[in-house]
Amino acid sequence: MARRHNQGPKGPTQRQLRAGELIRHALSDIIAREEFRDPDLTGQLVTVTEVRPSPDLRSAKVYIAPMGEGDGDRLAAGLNRCAGFLRGRLGHQIDMKFTPELRFHRDDRYDTATHIDALLSRPEVQQDLDDDEDGGESW
Repeated sequence: MARRHNQGPKGPTQRQLRAGELIRHALSDIIAREEFRDPDLTGQLVTVTEVRPSPDLRSAKVYIAPMGEGDGDRLAAGLNRCAGFLRGRLGHQIDMKFTPELRFHRDDRYDTATHIDALLSRPEVQQDLDDDEDGGESW
């Protein structure tokens, strides 16, 4: 049976979850304070939504989303270009045996949630929801 690369058989361990939150908070502070020369990062506000460390804590997937309007893929590419710099800053801020290698990915959960909200707001869906509340047939 195949195991996921970044999780044990039952999901992430408490150690991974604690390390992920520690890294997420530190990276959020670092990204908010630093001035980047990369054109994809200039003037962009970034939210670090989740960090998933590997079981050995030597690497971490960092999920980011732009605050407001912005291209998440371009932000992730820009942050991946600055990953070495960010890793160095992170090493000074966190107290871990190893500073993990960082890989940034766009987090599209907000886009998915917005899409689902738009679908649920459509008139034909609202009509179905109103019928269920009025005592219509249920499954």
